[in-house]
Amino acid sequence: MVPLDLGRIQEILRIALDEDLGTGDVTSLATIPPQSLAVARYTTKQPLVVSGLPVVEHLALMVDSTLKFRYLSSDGDSVNEGVPLAELSGSARSILATERVTLNMLQRMCGIATQTSAFVRRVAGTKAKVIDTRKTVPGLRLLDKYAVACGGATNHRMGLYDAVLIKNNHLAFHSTLTETVNMARGSIAGTMKIEVEVSNLNQLEEAILAGADVVLLDNFSVELTRQAVAQSRGRVPLESSGGITLENIRGYAEAGVDRISVGALTHSVQAADIHLRVTPS
Repeated sequence: MVPLDLGRIQEILRIALDEDLGTGDVTSLATIPPQSLAVARYTTKQPLVVSGLPVVEHLALMVDSTLKFRYLSSDGDSVNEGVPLAELSGSARSILATERVTLNMLQRMCGIATQTSAFVRRVAGTKAKVIDTRKTVPGLRLLDKYAVACGGATNHRMGLYDAVLIKNNHLAFHSTLTETVNMARGSIAGTMKIEVEVSNLNQLEEAILAGADVVLLDNFSVELTRQAVAQSRGRVPLESSGGITLENIRGYAEAGVDRISVGALTHSVQAADIHLRVTPS
C-alpha cells in the first residue's frame, strides 16, 4: 500500500484550495457574522469504502488551523448509508470555505475505494490479485493509488521510474523481443523487475525464455488466457490487462493468472455520494 505522504501533495492541495477560494468566500463573508461557530458532519448517502479522511483533515487545517477534526470512521472501513464519517467544528466561515474542496477529494477517493472493493470481491477465492494502473488524474496519483489500497487492491508501479514495463512501442525499436529484454536487463539496477507485454502465445514463450520477471497478457480473451496459463506452467507470473470489467474479471481470475490490472479503478470512477451538513453551534 502506498503510504499517504501528505507532504508530497501539499502543493496540489494548495492549488485545489486556491482555485476554489481565490480571494475569499464572498457569500459567507457577506452573510455569516465573523464570530459564528458551527459543527459539520461528513455523512455518506450510500454504502461505501472509506478513503481520504486524512486529506480532508489536512485541507481543513490548511484553511484554518483552529478548526477541530474528529474521525468517526477510518480509511478502509466499509460503512452503510447514513453513517457519519467525520466531524469538523470551529469557525462557520472556515468550515464553509473548506466544504467543496474537501468533499471533492473525499467523494473521489471513496468512489475509487468502493469500486476497487467491488472488483476485489469478484476474484475472492482465486489466487489473482487486482492491481491498478497509471490511468490516474494528473497530480492526484498518490491519492488515487492510496484509495485503491483502501479498497483492498494492490498498487502497480507508481510511475515510469520504478519498474520496467516493455510494451509494443518499445519493441518497435528492436528486431526481437529477446533483444529488447536483454538490453533492458543490462541497463537497470539488479533489483528492478522487468515486465513484458505480449499479444500472442508465441510472444509469451519468447518473453519467458528471455527471462522476463512478469508477463502481461494484453487484451487476451478468457479462453486464450487459459491457454497462456497452461503454456507458462508457472514459469513466470502472468498479468491480465485490457477490457477488464466487473462482469468478466471472475473469468480471468479463474483462468489462473496471478494478477489483473484494471484501469477503471481510477480512470472512470463515479464519485461517492457524501454530503456535509453544517449546524450552528
